[in-house]
Amino acid sequence: MRWALIGASDIAATRVIPAIQEAGDEVYGVMSSSADRAASYASANGIDHSTTSLDELLAWPVDAVYISTTNELHAQQAIAAAKAGKHILCEKPIAINVSDGKAMLQAARENGVVFATNHHIRTSGVHQKIREIVQSGQLGDLYLVRINHAVALPERLQGWRLTGGNKGAGVILDITVHNIDTLRAALGSDIVEVTALAATNGLAKDGIEDTSNCTFRFANGVIANTSECFLVPFNTTTFEIHGSKGSLVATGVMTQDPTGEIVLTNAAGSKTIEVSDRENLYVKTIKQFQNAIAGKGEPLATGEDGFASMQGAIAALKSAKEKRTVQISEVS
Repeated sequence: MRWALIGASDIAATRVIPAIQEAGDEVYGVMSSSADRAASYASANGIDHSTTSLDELLAWPVDAVYISTTNELHAQQAIAAAKAGKHILCEKPIAINVSDGKAMLQAARENGVVFATNHHIRTSGVHQKIREIVQSGQLGDLYLVRINHAVALPERLQGWRLTGGNKGAGVILDITVHNIDTLRAALGSDIVEVTALAATNGLAKDGIEDTSNCTFRFANGVIANTSECFLVPFNTTTFEIHGSKGSLVATGVMTQDPTGEIVLTNAAGSKTIEVSDRENLYVKTIKQFQNAIAGKGEPLATGEDGFASMQGAIAALKSAKEKRTVQISEVS
């Protein structure tokens, strides 16, 4: 299968291009708004074609596109790709407003293309094991869930994420959106309301949040809390699920790599859960995307999953701004 990259991004160079190649596919070309950037990026990554034109890219003999431009561009690029019959793997958030997200899903349905979201965390073997434990009932009735996802935003990734208010900047659309997807996958339920606090602690500018704390109520009654930050260099991320029969604490699992450990505690004591699947998260994403195109199941994170995580993040932003609890129906 041939791919075109819409966006000459860091994530494409460091994660997605190697994954596409490992999965046996070819990266045919790349698009950037800068001709010089497109050409130099293509040369650095062994790509034969580059362009600044979306129309030109969509006329290339490619089967799929990977979209990793700034967030406000995703919708119009994905819709154009769908109309051109290209399958789509889109970075999160898939859009920065609900109407654009709905239009993207509709375009994919109407044109019969696979639309996937690059929510890499849920693809981890550790997270798969967490879901198996939850679904098996070992934790009993679930009550409280916590995600601690405070990290240091690398300097090379700062830029628009800290200043681009019109591009969907800030920690909520960058990290909380991943946490929401992780929660939905683990709990098998959707958000019904959210209460959020956000702060600008000096890294971001112009009131864009670099720190947030969000509380979500899910349709199944579980209450989940997430903490996100761009300014914490020495933290170990954690994911906790607490129920009537047991508690699960996973450490080092909110990452781009297949790392981390799960400890399960119940009446019998505490034990570390073995995880055998340590496959590269992005390779798994590409392989299942290939399968979905071949009619074998769905992507690991569908476009609908991307819409739900985006919707939850938008509700969190609204809650933080208006200083109140927001029903998910208010951003539908």
